[in-house]
Amino acid sequence: SGPLKDMNFSIPEGGAVRFIYQFTPEPPAVSFRASGEKDGIIDIAPDKGILYLNGPLDWETKAVHRLQVESLDEKGNVVKGPYVVTIYVEDINDNPPEFDQPKYTGVVRQNSRAGKPFMQVRATDRDDPTTPHAQLTYSILHHFPNPYAEMLFQIDNVTGAISPSRMGSYYLDPQKQDTFTLVVTVKDMAGMTTNAFTSSADVIITVKESLWKAPPTIHIQENSTQVHPVNISQVYSNEPDVIYDLFEKEKLPRLPFSINQNGVIYVTEPLDREERDTYAFFVVTKDDKGELVDKPLQILVIVDDINDNPPVCQQKLTVIEVQENEGGGSNIGTLFATDMDKEDTLNSRMRFKIESQVPAVPASNLFFIQQDTGVLQLTSRSLNKQIASNYSLKVLVTDEVFQTICDVQIHVIDINDQIPIFEKSDYHSVTVDESLPVGTVILEIQATDGDEPSTGSSYIIYQVKEGDPNNMFFIETDSETNRGFVRIEKALDFETTAVYNLVINATNPEPLVPGVQYNSSSLTLFKVFVVNVDEPPVFNQTVYKKEVSEDIPVNSLLMTVKAYDPEGDTVSFLKDVQGKHAQYLACRSSSPSRRWWDNVAQKSKAAVTVHLKDVNDNPPQLAMDYPLFFCHPLNGGERTLIQATDPDKQWYYTKFTFSLVDDMDTRNNWEISKVNATHAYLSPKHVNFEEKVYNVPIIINDNGNPPLESKLNLAGMLC
Repeated sequence: SGPLKDMNFSIPEGGAVRFIYQFTPEPPAVSFRASGEKDGIIDIAPDKGILYLNGPLDWETKAVHRLQVESLDEKGNVVKGPYVVTIYVEDINDNPPEFDQPKYTGVVRQNSRAGKPFMQVRATDRDDPTTPHAQLTYSILHHFPNPYAEMLFQIDNVTGAISPSRMGSYYLDPQKQDTFTLVVTVKDMAGMTTNAFTSSADVIITVKESLWKAPPTIHIQENSTQVHPVNISQVYSNEPDVIYDLFEKEKLPRLPFSINQNGVIYVTEPLDREERDTYAFFVVTKDDKGELVDKPLQILVIVDDINDNPPVCQQKLTVIEVQENEGGGSNIGTLFATDMDKEDTLNSRMRFKIESQVPAVPASNLFFIQQDTGVLQLTSRSLNKQIASNYSLKVLVTDEVFQTICDVQIHVIDINDQIPIFEKSDYHSVTVDESLPVGTVILEIQATDGDEPSTGSSYIIYQVKEGDPNNMFFIETDSETNRGFVRIEKALDFETTAVYNLVINATNPEPLVPGVQYNSSSLTLFKVFVVNVDEPPVFNQTVYKKEVSEDIPVNSLLMTVKAYDPEGDTVSFLKDVQGKHAQYLACRSSSPSRRWWDNVAQKSKAAVTVHLKDVNDNPPQLAMDYPLFFCHPLNGGERTLIQATDPDKQWYYTKFTFSLVDDMDTRNNWEISKVNATHAYLSPKHVNFEEKVYNVPIIINDNGNPPLESKLNLAGMLC
C-alpha cells in the first residue's frame, strides 16, 4: 500500500495474483476511481483503494495494460490524479509449439552431399519470443526404416533444416529403399527442461536416383574438322543454381575442354592421339560461396585414332652382313619400321615389298622379304663374294594410306673356315716376382688367321683355358696385329701358388663353318714361376676405431690389434703416438724399440682412433667475463645479467636452471628470472636497502644426465 502516484507492476499471466496494490487516501480524498485499459479484468475498490484482478491476465491477448487512477472527495471531485498505473503481464510457458503443417514431404537425391539441406520444417510458439518459453529445438524422434546403426538423416536443431547424414550421403539408394518416414519433434524451453512442451510431425522423404553421374567414357576422333568447341557430354547436379567447373590432377600446359553453367562439356580444339591418347579430369559444382556441393566426377576421354601417320624407317640405312655360304631360305636380318598410329590396328599395320636390287647379279631376285614382318631371307641361291660383295635394296613399306621407301645395304662377308694358329706351341716359362703390380705384361704371344682381315672371322680372342682357376691372368688382343699381351689380373702370392702351368687357346668371335673345328694348332703352353719376395707384415685392419666414455677406468682393454707375416715369421708391435693420433707399428722382432725400429726392413703401420664420449662431469659456472661483484643504484630499476657456462658437450647444458638458495633472507630480498637457456637477471625486490655489501647465494643446474649443480655466491651492494 501507499499514496497515489505513477506506478508500474509486473504480474504473471494466468490468475495467480488476485490483489495488486492498495492506495491510501490523503484528505480530503475519500475514494478512488480507475479508467483506461481495464478490459473487464482489472478494477479498483473505490472506498478502499484496492487495485485488484477479477479474472486471469493473458500475455498472448494483451501484454501491457495502462490505467489512469484518481482520488476523489466526498462530492466526487478529483483531489489527485490522474496518475498512470502500468501493468506488465509476465509470460508463462502455457503454449506448446505448433508445426505449420501436420505432415511434410520432401525429395532427396542419391549421393547428395552430407549436411546439405533439402527441406525444412517450421514451428511457432505463442509464448513470449524473448523468453525460453518460445525458444524451440528440433530433433528426430523416430526413423522408419532405420537399417543402419546411424540415422541416414539429420536435422538442424535450430532451423529445422533436414539433410542427409554422412551415412546417408553414402548409403541412400532408391533401389534399396525409396521412402523414409521421420518423426520430427519440436520442444520449447530450448529443450533444456523436462517439463517443456513437445509437439511432433511426420516427414515423408522420397529418395530419387542421383542426377550427378559421370557419363560413360567419351570417345573423340583425332584431328576432327568440326567447328570447335564441340559438345561432347553433359552432367547434372542434384542441386539447383550451382556453378560448374573443371579441374585436373596433372597440370597440362592446356586442358582442351570446358564446361558451361548448364553442365555441358565441350572439347575446345582438335585433338592429336599421337600427342596424347587419353584425358582424365574432374567436374565439380560449387555454391555462390565457392564451397563444393557435389562429390567430384571423373571424366575420361579417349582419343580415337585415324590413319594420319606414314611408316617411318627405323634407320636411314639398314646394314646387314651375310656370309657367302648362307643357304637358301636363311634369315639374314630384319628391316625395322614404325608407324605412330595406334598399335595393333589396321592404321598401323605395315607391309614390306622389295622394289629393286642393285646389282642384279647373278640374278635380280636373290632376296625375299616377308611382307608382314620385314624379315629378309635368301632365295635358293647362295652368294659369292667374288661376284658381288655388296647389294643395295629399295624396300617399299606401306600402311592403308601411306607408303615409304627404306634403304637396305647387304654386305657379303667371308666365311670363317680358317682357325687361328699359334707361331709357337710352347712359350716355355716366365719367372716373375710376386710383388709385380697388377696389369704388368709378363709375355707376348702371337697367332695368325687366314680369313678376311678386320672381320669377326679373323679377329683372335686369347683365353687361359687351363691352369688358372682363380683368374690371376688375362690376355689382351691388339686389334690391328692380333698380338696377345698376357697381363697380371690379380696380385700374385708365392705362399699361395708358386707355379702356374697355363694352357692358352685362340678362337674367333665368328662361329666356324660346319666341318671346321679348332685343334691343337690353336693351343699353346707356358709356365709362370712366382719368386718369393720378403713382404712386410699385414694388419688385419688398416684403421682401428673405438668409441669409449671419457670416464673409462685406467688399464681398461680398448681393443686388440692383430697382424700377421706372409712368410710366417713372428710379428711384434710398437705404438707410435703423435699428438692426438696413434699408430701401431708391426715388425719381425720379439722386443722392438724405437731406435731399432728405424733400421727394420719390413714394417707396416695401422692407425688407431679412440673417440671419447663426453659425460656430464663438470658443474655449471659463471662465465669468466661476468664478475661476482655487482652494484645496484639505491633507487632501484637496475638488474644484473648473469651468464652460465659448462665445459661439457653442449647437449648437457642446452637449458640451465637458475634459482636462489632456500633461505628466508635471500628469497625475501632478491629475485632471479631466466632470460634464455644460458642467461638470467638478478635484481633486488626493494629499493630501501642500506648502502652496504650483500651476499646473494644462487644455484645453477645444468639439467644433464646425471644433473649437476653449483652453488655460487654473488657479492653486491646498493650504491
